Amino acid sequence: MSGVLHLVSVGPGFDDLIVPRAEAALRDSDVIVAYELYLRWIAPWLAGKEIHTPPLTQERERALLAIEKARAGHKVALVSSGDIGIYAMAALAFEEMREDDTYAVNVVPGITSANACASLLGSPLSHDFATLSLSDLLCPWEWIENRARHIAEADLACVLYNVQSAGRQQGVYRILNLMLESKTPHTLCGVVKNAYRPGQQVGIHRLDELPALQFDMFTTIVIGNRFTERRRDWIFTPRGYNDWAAPDVAPAMQPEEQALPDHAVWVFSGTSDGNALATRLAAGQSCPVIVSAATEYGGEVAIKDCPGVSVRAGRQGVEARRQALTRSHARALVDATHPYASIISEQLIGLSRELGIPYLRYERPSVPAPECGELCESMAQAAARAIALGQRIFLATGSKDLARFLQAPGASAREWFVRVTAEPEFIQRAVDLGVPRSHICAMQGPFSQAFNTALWRDWQIDCVVTKDSGDAGGYRAKAAAAQALGIPLLVIQRPKLAYPLAASTFEAVLQQLAAWKIA
Repeated sequence: MSGVLHLVSVGPGFDDLIVPRAEAALRDSDVIVAYELYLRWIAPWLAGKEIHTPPLTQERERALLAIEKARAGHKVALVSSGDIGIYAMAALAFEEMREDDTYAVNVVPGITSANACASLLGSPLSHDFATLSLSDLLCPWEWIENRARHIAEADLACVLYNVQSAGRQQGVYRILNLMLESKTPHTLCGVVKNAYRPGQQVGIHRLDELPALQFDMFTTIVIGNRFTERRRDWIFTPRGYNDWAAPDVAPAMQPEEQALPDHAVWVFSGTSDGNALATRLAAGQSCPVIVSAATEYGGEVAIKDCPGVSVRAGRQGVEARRQALTRSHARALVDATHPYASIISEQLIGLSRELGIPYLRYERPSVPAPECGELCESMAQAAARAIALGQRIFLATGSKDLARFLQAPGASAREWFVRVTAEPEFIQRAVDLGVPRSHICAMQGPFSQAFNTALWRDWQIDCVVTKDSGDAGGYRAKAAAAQALGIPLLVIQRPKLAYPLAASTFEAVLQQLAAWKIA
């Protein structure tokens, strides 16, 4: 008698999300082959069945076992979470099938992770999208990177599966950085853990916030495109695009920008000392100087602070920077970005090597000593210490890393106060993360000791978290204010990057440019 092989999808994990056809296939089967976890979801239909549960790593063995039973005339259900035809067991079953097999095959579709996570976020996949598994067990990692690069260049919304495991920690960050090369940093994304299962967590973030987060194998990442918008606590991608060049043009597809001077020294800034350095270079160089700022506001400040210097502002990916540097025949790259802007620094180092343009890092001097505050090696350590030490915690860390603190274990039991630059999107980011508007100080620093002391006293702050921002970032004033108030100051150490060449004074920068015969 010919058997039957039911390839059954059981969705995210709740029985009310299992389609009736899957239930019918399970009832019809006399043999069930599944990973043991899935048995909890299909328990009502297991009575009297022969059950086999090879472990998670033995997918091919499960497929072979199910086929063997079907060839013997049994009605077999090979069970998979999500949709069995998407990154799951169906393909293995078809691979092991022979042309002379006579058993019937019934493929039952289900709700896959992309659908489940998208529904929890809103409607981010309403237009063209791609899915990409980050598991390299069955696919070479180079292929994964290549596909990620093309997805980003096409600005497709995408869903990342198999994001992070105990033995595969760094791949997801490589993929996110590839996405940032072509997608704008403020692209809206969703991070969903345990979709429709116990312990479900749903968060909305900007693309440039994701490299600071930690994930696992139960996490799915949904990355929008330039048109993805936010409404209340949801994100969605419009079904139709009225203007491909709006609202935010992808870096690789930007129209020709205004002419930039040829053979210039490029100063990547965004800080007060970076702008001061650009002004100093412009006064002492025989070649032009271009300041590149990451935001429109940074560009406005640079225009004011750097008279006579060309300014290029706005969010740019690596491809846009590559094109601009190539077209303008850049003579040197001076990286004067913020000490914690490690992603930008890594991109500039890579472009320098690729394009053969000399690179020099200007690193503002570090100030803190242990007696000035408690040093923390990471954002996660600082968040844990702040929650342990304080009840009303002030974050002087900027807007980009707020999620690391506000979504840390125990964070909901604390009151958080933040200081961010007075840009609407930064204020909105804090509000979206649950910071009351009355707890937001939206001002451009640096600030004096007197200002910090008055603000923290009025807000009854009992713990302050800051970065090692140096004198230019107002570190000494923050340390003095915390000491005057007798409250703990947590200082996050700078990221450690292997800069090809670095200088800590303007004079050293000028000397290096002269050595390159650029002065």
